[in-house]
Amino acid sequence: MSNTAAPRTTRRPASRIGRLLLTPSLVAVALVALYPLVYIVAASFSKSSLGRPFAGWVGVDNFVSLLGDGVTLPSLVRSLAFAVPSAVLALVAGAVVALSLDAAVRGGRVIRVLLLLPLMTPPVMAGVIWKLMLAPTGGLVNNVGQLVAPGSSPFPFLGSSPAAMISVTLVDAWQWTPFCVLLVFAALQTLPGEVYEAAQVDGAGVVATFCRITLPLMIPSLLTVLLLKLVVSFKVFDLVFIMTGGGPGFDTTVSSFEIYRTALQTFDVGAAAAQTVAFLVLVTVVILPLNAVRQRLNREG
Repeated sequence: MSNTAAPRTTRRPASRIGRLLLTPSLVAVALVALYPLVYIVAASFSKSSLGRPFAGWVGVDNFVSLLGDGVTLPSLVRSLAFAVPSAVLALVAGAVVALSLDAAVRGGRVIRVLLLLPLMTPPVMAGVIWKLMLAPTGGLVNNVGQLVAPGSSPFPFLGSSPAAMISVTLVDAWQWTPFCVLLVFAALQTLPGEVYEAAQVDGAGVVATFCRITLPLMIPSLLTVLLLKLVVSFKVFDLVFIMTGGGPGFDTTVSSFEIYRTALQTFDVGAAAAQTVAFLVLVTVVILPLNAVRQRLNREG
């Protein structure tokens, strides 16, 4: 009996100390995450502006208005149409480059440093650079096109639909591919070498080894990278702001940009808060199922 009582008396103070040490982190999370969320949800049910927050309560009027304004719902669709292709492109490109680096790991250090350059470029600078490169007059891409096809007319990559959305998507994927490369490459280094040795002994080729060993083992890690990239893609603002300004028309007006315009150009904070809540619902609907699949695969693995 005495042997079992001693550990109990030492665990309780330790658990109390652990909870005490967690208190600053919990307070920080409450201030940084919980308070803004409560404020936004409350503002979405109010008539608020930058100068007069919570001037009156309007119930669900803000949500009813955003359903019929002809801008908010299309911007949610555009956010989804931007985030998914951008995340998939960055993941596929990152996986291809990571597999190449893994095959030539000895020379991978210098290459990895070079691959980090797009990721280290601030999004605003990346937007400016690609806007200049895609410009109809004097842009590098159109100049190369005219060299290949003399006499051809410059193409307005950022001034026509759907080329503008495709251009912004490709630029975002280009910038975040190094992020995917690093994560996928790190995951490749953790794969058990014994399995590959056994495959070589059995005479498995490169394609069979990839399809039957590498890919199944990497799926949980790939889903994790895809999940992270989706979250980043949904938050895109700077590239749209710099490259297209939401145009042509509303073709590249994603939710984050529309929320900015509503809050800081028309100063309707209540409507912007309602748009933010709708955007949060969209992101949650997309992220939660993917995260559930990832967790299930991790448990099964």
